[in-house]
Amino acid sequence: MHITPDSIIILVIGPVSINATIFFTWTIMALLIGSSLIVTSRLSTDEHVSRFQHALEVIVKTIRDQIHDITRQNPDAYAPFLGTLFLFISLSNFMAFVPGYYPPTGSLNTTAALALCVFVAVPVYGIRQVGVGSYLKQYIEPVVFMLPFNIISELSRTLALAVRLFGNVMSGTLLSAIVISLVPFIVPAALNLFSLLIGQIHAYIFAILAAVYIASGTRAHQAKGAQQPGSGSEKAGHTSDSPGKE
Repeated sequence: MHITPDSIIILVIGPVSINATIFFTWTIMALLIGSSLIVTSRLSTDEHVSRFQHALEVIVKTIRDQIHDITRQNPDAYAPFLGTLFLFISLSNFMAFVPGYYPPTGSLNTTAALALCVFVAVPVYGIRQVGVGSYLKQYIEPVVFMLPFNIISELSRTLALAVRLFGNVMSGTLLSAIVISLVPFIVPAALNLFSLLIGQIHAYIFAILAAVYIASGTRAHQAKGAQQPGSGSEKAGHTSDSPGKE
């Protein structure tokens, strides 16, 4: 019984060994990229569109609406990153019903890489919204002695993102394997369906937490800047929340 896909070797090319984590990560990436190329090459602006395009529009609109509800800002800047995070995790967990498939999110390496992307995205979006000085100032507020604690807070929530997703996916896979070895087929099948639902919930939670962390790096400083008449942060906050951009 394999606890993590890191220990499963799929392919050996000379001195290079490709484990299940790498193989199925590339598989998910290929599926997402291939689907995107197919869909975008057949987009139509006519009144009657294909069911596939209609489903895609519903997904994109739902993601944008969720981002706007959380950040209260124009979702255009965040939708590509957060949408990609959600779709990658969602598809990785959803394909767990395929025989021989091991979700790459069951590897701590994968979840740590995803959490690291969020860790980098938070200051990138924050600095782009409010500037370097205003963003870095948060680490010494309310007093300069809070600097190490604020840094630890940033690191700990990144670690929590990685461990939470890894633990949930790994435990679900392990539990399914144990049940399959103990009881007849019907119960494991029902358990796998339940695991698919839980996997989608975990993908949603990961993306929502990423949106919350990004929003916390921008809106807090916009609110402070808005209290200062004529400040650049006030103008940025007004622009991002204007009805014309929602």
